[in-house]
Amino acid sequence: MTVNFDNAATTFPKPVSVRNAAAKAMAELGGNAGRGGHELAQRTSAAVYSARETAAGFFGASPENTVFAFNCTHALNMAIQGIMSGGGHMIISSMEHNSVSRPAYALFRQGKTELSCAEVTADPEETAGNFRSLIRSDTRAIVCTIAGNVTGQILPYRRIAQLCREHEICFIADGAQACGVIPLSLEDGFNIICTAGHKGLYGLTGTGLLISDGKFPIKPMIQGGTGSSSSLLTQPELMPESLESGTLNAVGIMSLDAGIKFVKRQGISSIREHEEKLCRIFIDGVSDMPGITVYRSPGAEYVPIVSFTTSAASPEKTAAILSQHGFCLRAGYHCAALAHASLGTAQGTVRFSPSFFSREEDVYRLVRLLGSMQ
Repeated sequence: MTVNFDNAATTFPKPVSVRNAAAKAMAELGGNAGRGGHELAQRTSAAVYSARETAAGFFGASPENTVFAFNCTHALNMAIQGIMSGGGHMIISSMEHNSVSRPAYALFRQGKTELSCAEVTADPEETAGNFRSLIRSDTRAIVCTIAGNVTGQILPYRRIAQLCREHEICFIADGAQACGVIPLSLEDGFNIICTAGHKGLYGLTGTGLLISDGKFPIKPMIQGGTGSSSSLLTQPELMPESLESGTLNAVGIMSLDAGIKFVKRQGISSIREHEEKLCRIFIDGVSDMPGITVYRSPGAEYVPIVSFTTSAASPEKTAAILSQHGFCLRAGYHCAALAHASLGTAQGTVRFSPSFFSREEDVYRLVRLLGSMQ
């Protein structure tokens, strides 16, 4: 039996309601949303708008400021490049996924922006102070993860939001590992939340969201068909059409709609409680094993992700052995070069990340297997 403990990459299995929503969309939503006045197009448009309302309500946004993306990376690129198109200074953190660090670094290398990196420590106040010390008169945006994808450490996002408000800086948040596990909304002080649809929101791959409060205009990075203002050669200026060029992924959007509703039915607190219990079982099980290092620090708060290494084998070899026994864990750098540089994990780590559907007995079996490998 294959057990997925790599849910930080994408949750699997998906809820039955999500699978049913995707199948229903395939069978019934044969039109192109916003393109045409015939029945198929109108039916698809209405379903997509209903999903937009679901996502907007979940994050305390308005539907017109709720943009469907293809993944979190797509959403972050739209936000970063759109906000920083006029130049200026940007701050990111030392725990960023490459979906933040690469577009930020690309703009810096091209001479279009200035870039600083705030060191994340186990002390939230110290981390917030590190961000504060980097703010300049030309700082236009702070872009950082809410919870890191390597260790799961939660950044002091409310303190960072307050800094952004005080200095009138746009706060762009990467919510890929936090949305669906932590109750988050624009009321927490975010100007833009970018997230994946296929992780903690339990939708299909190929889905993502950009949620904005509308305070900072986002210049489109892609121009094309939007279904509105089709007689003009210029891109529409109003959201969400300005950021949704091309045909929308209606099947994926329906799955995301069902995924968000699933999370709401189960309750974010219940989901997190279950996943954190599994992480505690895992950490307690390996804590006395010689050679195993768990990358968590006292004083820091984490989402249900655990990164570890073992002296018995490299992360890649460890994950390969676990895979041979039916356990799927991700090893390596997790698309987060800055985070591993900050942690000093030159070979990367192995990452354990359960989901709502993960079982205690499988965690115990994994722990026993790791024990036999030492």
